[in-house]
Amino acid sequence: MAQTSSANSARLIVDDDFEVGQVDNRLFGSFVEHLGRCVYTGIYEPGHSTADADGFRQDVIDLVRELGATTIRYPGGNFVSGYRWEDGVGSKDRRPRRLDMAWHSTETNQFGLHEMAKWLEKAGGNELMEAVNLGTRGLEDAMDLLEYANIPGGTELSEARRANGADKPFDIRMWCLGNEMDGPWQLGHKSAEDYGTLAASVARGMRQMDPDLELVVCGSSAHNMPTFGMWEETVLSKCYDLVNFVSCHAYYQPYDGDMASFLASGVDMDGFIHDVVAAIDATKARLKSKHDVFISFDEWNIWYQDAEPSKNPEGIGNWPVAPRLLEDIYSVADAVVFGDLMITLLKNVDRVHAASLAQLVNVIAPIMTEPGGPAWRQTTFYPFSITAGLAKGGTVLEPKLDSSQISTPKYGEVDGVNAVAVRGADGSVSVFAVNRSLNTPAEFEVRIPEDMRAKSDRLSVKAQTLHDDDIDAKNTLEHQTRVTPHANDTVSFDAQSGTVKLTLPAVSWTAIRVK
Repeated sequence: MAQTSSANSARLIVDDDFEVGQVDNRLFGSFVEHLGRCVYTGIYEPGHSTADADGFRQDVIDLVRELGATTIRYPGGNFVSGYRWEDGVGSKDRRPRRLDMAWHSTETNQFGLHEMAKWLEKAGGNELMEAVNLGTRGLEDAMDLLEYANIPGGTELSEARRANGADKPFDIRMWCLGNEMDGPWQLGHKSAEDYGTLAASVARGMRQMDPDLELVVCGSSAHNMPTFGMWEETVLSKCYDLVNFVSCHAYYQPYDGDMASFLASGVDMDGFIHDVVAAIDATKARLKSKHDVFISFDEWNIWYQDAEPSKNPEGIGNWPVAPRLLEDIYSVADAVVFGDLMITLLKNVDRVHAASLAQLVNVIAPIMTEPGGPAWRQTTFYPFSITAGLAKGGTVLEPKLDSSQISTPKYGEVDGVNAVAVRGADGSVSVFAVNRSLNTPAEFEVRIPEDMRAKSDRLSVKAQTLHDDDIDAKNTLEHQTRVTPHANDTVSFDAQSGTVKLTLPAVSWTAIRVK
């Protein structure tokens, strides 16, 4: 659809007097599920030329470090609703092979809790965010897993962990109470009433053992779920004071060729967040609680759910091991939408204290691998890695953005440019911006904070942009660096007025740093 104006411009005023909130490092989390090739031939491939003694691909570890991922949600996802955690511990030659009902595959259980803990340590000491099975299991099994993982010793399960090679407890602080329990596709799907009651029971039990846990209760698995809103309020009414987070999940793709609306997907994510915040606040007021519950946006990404890679294997005799599933190859347009979603998360850091990009390797992921071959960066790798590198430890400043509007079939009139500013711990200012227009560049102006203007003659201003004239361009096995960010040579800085000016190409993502 044609844009509403022939000109596209935006102005952002960066002011330290108005803060949204601190950037929690957990905002840059990711997700490893036993799904397709995320684990097997993804992060774990014994026999690969880069594999270490534990079977971990060093080329993938290097890319994960570069990506800047923090908290890793594990082991699911839909997978967890049928998972028996004890299958993945102990001697590997005794671990059973099981049917994975979520993805119609065979799980070998050669990778489990101990392997994940070791891998996280090698990947940079990332935090583990563990999910418990509330689909086919409940309180007793959640308590068993917690005892195994967190009790130092002296009990049957804690001593079993020590015998299995982990003398010290894993000390997992963040736990998901099931996954997408509102979804009819979920093994053990429950009503809001039943799930809320179960989640409260499990939360109470886990806190009796380890009172300081941070617990995530399942919210709606999509903004358009028919039960959305009522689900959150019903579940939270039963467990509000027992949990720390309610989850949000959102995936985006273009429908019916509507690229204009796809490029504005951040509008939907922002509305989703504000709707969940309203449910949290309404429940808090109704219960007269002094406790705060935040959002864990622990699944978000671009996902072409109707495409061939997302079709499950079929047939009672067809249960492959680590099949190629959900292996979307991302374009420039996908990366720009991805960057827009990251900007949206940053704009809401006062209420969104954790987020997990789903997923990390091969499965709708920023990192791809070939069995026995190389690993490479998808287009979406760059907005994540650059934003994580510049925004961690910073403070999001309230966006004072004035942008020309563009028209979308789904969301109506929206800002043509979406942007956010982060004040770094080192005093720098980073601005992240997307031009949502399909065909019109945007003239973008940023006015830096007053205290920086006083030393403007000593400031360095740099900008890098992810853009390609072919918005369908992708990084593939054959062309792994087809799309990369480049220095934006239109950037200029007026020291007297403290204004940065540059051109944002149509369908582009840009990071600007002033230091």
